[in-house]
Amino acid sequence: MGAQFKVIGIVVRDMAASVGFYQKLGLPFPSEIDDHMTAELPSGISIMLDTVEVIHSFDPTWTAPMGGQAIGLGFHFDTPAEVDATFESLVSEGYKGAKAPWNAFWGQRYAQIKDPDGNVIDLFSEI
Repeated sequence: MGAQFKVIGIVVRDMAASVGFYQKLGLPFPSEIDDHMTAELPSGISIMLDTVEVIHSFDPTWTAPMGGQAIGLGFHFDTPAEVDATFESLVSEGYKGAKAPWNAFWGQRYAQIKDPDGNVIDLFSEI
């Protein structure tokens, strides 16, 4: 059997803040915070969060990317109203909106919010 895509890894500065953010978007991270966290999705893909300290434990020369975001993640919703409500809820909790919900020319309701590390996360549904 060949290679299978199974994991998306994200390096985070503040594990509790990152877990809280991604839990609000439905990722099933455990509630007990550690330096390495895994959310296993029904699809078989896992999202893994590691602190900078964990990365430095096996690669002391690692540095964070500069000049742009480090990842691109998108969350699909069933309706445009869910996109709007999720965006507004996250902004009201203090997360930074990157782009308020809009009807994109490609036929989706789209919004962008920043995670605690400044990565732009896409929220979308079909119109």
